[in-house]
Amino acid sequence: MITFNNIELLSVLILILPLLYFLKRKKSDLQEIFSPEVLNKIKLKKSGLSKFWRNIFWLFAMALIIIALARPQIDNGEIEVKSSFINVVTAIDMSKSMFANDIYPNRFEFAKKKFFDSLEYFKKTKIALIGFSSQSFLISPLTQDFHSLRFLGKNLNIDYLNLKGTDIMVALESANNLFENEIKKRLLIFTDGSDQREFSQEIAYAKKNNILIYVYNIGTDKGGIIKDDNGILKDQKGNIVVVKRTDNIKELAMKTGGAYMKYSLANDDIKLLADTIQSNFEANKEENSTIKDRQELFYYPLIFALFFIFIALFSIPKRIKS
Repeated sequence: MITFNNIELLSVLILILPLLYFLKRKKSDLQEIFSPEVLNKIKLKKSGLSKFWRNIFWLFAMALIIIALARPQIDNGEIEVKSSFINVVTAIDMSKSMFANDIYPNRFEFAKKKFFDSLEYFKKTKIALIGFSSQSFLISPLTQDFHSLRFLGKNLNIDYLNLKGTDIMVALESANNLFENEIKKRLLIFTDGSDQREFSQEIAYAKKNNILIYVYNIGTDKGGIIKDDNGILKDQKGNIVVVKRTDNIKELAMKTGGAYMKYSLANDDIKLLADTIQSNFEANKEENSTIKDRQELFYYPLIFALFFIFIALFSIPKRIKS
């Protein structure tokens, strides 16, 4: 059965019918000036194409191009395919400290860049994106549509948020809800650490729910300042606040069976982390999906359209020699 993917374009063909009518009715300029006897002596060879027929071929070419744009297809029905993949939840720290400028332009924008880079290296993977600080925000559920993830990530900002503190537990709980009943769960966190001294509660929760945590820790030992609408952030005593990266969160990653990485300006550091996540787990979850089996036919009318255009352009008659 032949179907059209853009069938609405076929309605444009109706416009060609009045053009055919006007071409048939219209006389050439020479017919209006010369009598038939005189015109017969100066007319072009019969073996060539007249202006009328060249216009006809142009119209045929236009009609075939419209049909090609409508994308005719042979519909062979639906087929069921199986795909294997792993699930990864990515959490980006959105706390106030991520405004620190010790990494250009700030830690939060750097985290987003590394997240975008990671999408280049995840294969056969579904990724969810959440933001968190003292609470969590679902940005995207698990998806293989990385174009949408990039769009959502680029439009994610914390300029209008005033969130203090980094609560890792809320990120764990949100990730666990996204994984639902999956046996092994992988959580990738982009953060600058946490003020917590120990993570025994988070480690216990992660082990209980089979969550392996991978941490990409952003920031410098020297630290940076935070700029806001009032200038540079200061404490209650009027001292400039300098925010340093904290490495205590390494314990959380290592004791849950994940991995820990400090930030770097290298282009392939996130590749190593993504490869580590994927190498530990083969794509062992299968999902059945149904797709439509269709054979494209648009190139047939397109080829004929080019053929008619060639005839209309190059089949130019010559004058009869006197």
